[in-house]
Amino acid sequence: MRLAALLLSGAIVAGPAFAQTAAPAAPEAMSSQTAPTTFAPLARRLLPAVVNIQTTQTVQARPGARPDAPEVPQAPPGSPFEEFFRDFLERNRPGGPPARPGQPAPTPRRAQSLGSGFIIDASGIVITNNHVIDGADEINVVLQDNTTLRAELVGTDPRTDVAVLRVRPERPLPAVSFGDSDTAQVGDWVVAIGNPFGLGGSVTAGIVSARGRDIRQGLYDDFIQTDAAINRGNSGGPLFNLAGEVIGINTAIYSPSGGSIGIGFSIPSNLARNIAAQLRDGGRVRRGWLGVNIQQVTDEIAESLGLQGGARGALVARAQEGGPAAAGGIQNGDVVLKFNNQDVREMRNLPRIVAETPVGTVAPVVVWRNGKEETVNVTVAELPADVQAAATAPAQPRPQATVELTGLGMKVSGMTPELRERFSIRPERNGVVITEVTPGSPAAERELRPGDVIVEVQQERVTTPQELSERVERLRRQNRASALFLIEGAQGQRWVPLRLRAATPGSPG
Repeated sequence: MRLAALLLSGAIVAGPAFAQTAAPAAPEAMSSQTAPTTFAPLARRLLPAVVNIQTTQTVQARPGARPDAPEVPQAPPGSPFEEFFRDFLERNRPGGPPARPGQPAPTPRRAQSLGSGFIIDASGIVITNNHVIDGADEINVVLQDNTTLRAELVGTDPRTDVAVLRVRPERPLPAVSFGDSDTAQVGDWVVAIGNPFGLGGSVTAGIVSARGRDIRQGLYDDFIQTDAAINRGNSGGPLFNLAGEVIGINTAIYSPSGGSIGIGFSIPSNLARNIAAQLRDGGRVRRGWLGVNIQQVTDEIAESLGLQGGARGALVARAQEGGPAAAGGIQNGDVVLKFNNQDVREMRNLPRIVAETPVGTVAPVVVWRNGKEETVNVTVAELPADVQAAATAPAQPRPQATVELTGLGMKVSGMTPELRERFSIRPERNGVVITEVTPGSPAAERELRPGDVIVEVQQERVTTPQELSERVERLRRQNRASALFLIEGAQGQRWVPLRLRAATPGSPG
């Protein structure tokens, strides 16, 4: 199976799109706690606020094709029909076969596609996905009564795939409002409305299948998973609770064919509402920024730090110099447990919590440091467009002889110009250089490599092999099962727990 990462708007095929007729207002929405016998009253009330998004884009025609050449009908990717249509039209294309070298450049053509959206303000504010309108030269919004309105792009946020459009109607439009997505529970009924395959307003129902899904689409992934059928063209459409409130924007599916198999993903309304408000007010999104490089806390890291309650929080690999975190007192090796009174259950929670915190907020941050919880206050800054950590090269330590760390399976050396050149170590990197790793050793198990730089051990900086060896031996005398090393390599800084084998004669690695 593969992830259809974005429900790309469906191409227009033969025949016009069908649209539903507006219906009278419905009675009060049913209780979200009651299993409905029908969704008809809810659908009648909500359908008029859901719109079709039609976009037009200029694309380069393939060589040898004429502007009136038919396009390949939409078929599920990978299906036999897709290959059949492509082969048939290639052989019978009016423009003939592909152009040969020396032929004139093909004439650009206009491509159309469809998506979905919903009205949140009667004056004409429409929400959809960024990928529905990305690259469009012209955007039109089609209402349920088939009225077509030219739309202007107010703002877009590719990071969360949210876009805001504005139309200028002659009369107030039916609108829906955002609900509280945090109250949606696994098992709650939900209704999706959109424009699948360009057919017009369509309603599907299902339940919330899961919360907090990370589908590797971005840093702020926190999707609602639903089994309500979502297909191509549903992108940008709303996911409603039974109170008729929007709790999600339908965005992606997991599918082997491009069609629904009951695994769809929606952007939570609590995230989308904040993004949409910022786009509407200023045309761009201002995100909070902490200025840290973080990594996941594993069970071994938690044990190394004596972290009570097991693996949780986000481990600070580096507090960027001059950043808000460093200015507020956050240090390398701290584990962030709470930010602005919100629990940080795991690493990926922290970027989203910080991003949603208003710029300028003085946020209390609870960290685990030196075996206990401490609280520092950090002033949240705005995420720079291009975060660059400027660093200067401090004075170089005096070169040291190579030392073997018995029991860990590696040899280390002090930093030298020769080692910098040999391993392409940047001037600002300083510490103890790993020069050799024994296969099968604890260092090899943790994928340490020659050229990696050991910066700290158990949150204490080391600058020479002798310091490093002494720290390791001291931890062994304390009967520590493992030690936490701050490693800087080609991929940046990370914390690595290493088992401390006894350093006895003849012990491996």
